[in-house]
Amino acid sequence: MPFIPHTEKDTDEMLAAIGAADMEALFDEIPAALRIDSLAGVPEALSEMQITRLMHERAATDGSPSCFIGAGAYEHHIPTVVWDIATRGEFYSAYTPYQAEASQGTLQTIYEYQTMITELTGLDVSNASLYDGASGLAEAALMAVRCNRSVKSRRILLAPGVNPVYGKVARAIASSQDIHFESLPMDARTGNVNFEELDDNSDPVAVVVQQPSFHGTLEDVDRLTNWASERRALVIAIVNPTSLALFKAPGDWGDNGADIACGEGQPLGIPLSSGGPYFGFMTCKQKHVRQMPGRIVGRTTDLDDMPGFTLTLQAREQHIRRSKATSNICTNQGLMVTAATIYMSLLGFEGLRRVAAQSQRNTTRLVDGLCGLDGVERLFEGPYFHEVAVQLDRPVAPVLEALAEQDILGGLDLSDYLQEPGNALLVCATETKTDEDIDAYIGTLRKVLDTQSLRSA
Repeated sequence: MPFIPHTEKDTDEMLAAIGAADMEALFDEIPAALRIDSLAGVPEALSEMQITRLMHERAATDGSPSCFIGAGAYEHHIPTVVWDIATRGEFYSAYTPYQAEASQGTLQTIYEYQTMITELTGLDVSNASLYDGASGLAEAALMAVRCNRSVKSRRILLAPGVNPVYGKVARAIASSQDIHFESLPMDARTGNVNFEELDDNSDPVAVVVQQPSFHGTLEDVDRLTNWASERRALVIAIVNPTSLALFKAPGDWGDNGADIACGEGQPLGIPLSSGGPYFGFMTCKQKHVRQMPGRIVGRTTDLDDMPGFTLTLQAREQHIRRSKATSNICTNQGLMVTAATIYMSLLGFEGLRRVAAQSQRNTTRLVDGLCGLDGVERLFEGPYFHEVAVQLDRPVAPVLEALAEQDILGGLDLSDYLQEPGNALLVCATETKTDEDIDAYIGTLRKVLDTQSLRSA
């Protein structure tokens, strides 16, 4: 709270009104043995002016490095007006809109968000957001098992390009419910599914496909979707919402489309913010809607035939018996969704397409320049969107440290994420990067590689 207006007189009057002798009396239910007088290591209190100066000084130590890291969270330009509107009191302090008669503005905003997300993904229904993209995959896996009851295997197959962090989160959440996650074979040349090694007798309940992949490659989503459908498996798509301004929507994959789409909504107007808060999105086909976790906002009419909005299909533990809930963990990231709705409204589809296209052009320029250096080459063949894995001729960590000393965050070291050990680096360039930024990265990396080679010699 930025300002506490209560005087000591106000506090005394409130305590008297509730019959408490003093502030300590409010906490008398806490045993004395569990209470402490002070916290070790906490400095003396500072004034407002002093704490403001301290925080500015600490923020300045982060500097303003040029960021070429992607891997699921992306640095995009966010128009100032997005958060100017999102942090207005009407949105900023709004909570879950259980009382429709008092929450029409919030409900309409969420409804507009749902409409835009369904248009991007090409599917019928969107929920009112999830905690993040990783837990979104876990929710999609649980949902797929509920929807596809005719398949008893409880096996979910992950394409090679699924974000490994998403896979870990999904296993942590869903494995306790006897759901088994397995990996599809990878083609070492492309980094995508090796169709020649697929088990034609497989009986998965669902197949998970990420497009673009974690490594930046583009999967043959039509072929893989049809392969899954032929085996009565549902298809779960993990997608980058920005890429959908250029690529085929999941609802159009293959002959029948994906069944569920989910992903991370951070690219839609949410700052990196040291890792959060972000939000997850989820859409699905109409026939699966009653198994969708979370809440959905619907549009209706009142007794006077006036349009209105209200929550519907709230199959969460707050609303029904816990054992019957579709989810006990999903969180509605309402403020993030509000910002994303404003962002998408401002840019429109054409603006989002321009962001995606410029990001792709910048990444092409970056990768062409990097691969022109001795000791750098593409890890996988094929087209890409706005990030690419490159192979170095030496360990990646020292290279990234040297780049960071020059205020360049050079990408993600893939050493811990590859099926086979290797010196691979995942780089990304969004529309925020200028030609000068890209040339500076290429030139600095050239010097770093040359310097390290001289030292080793």
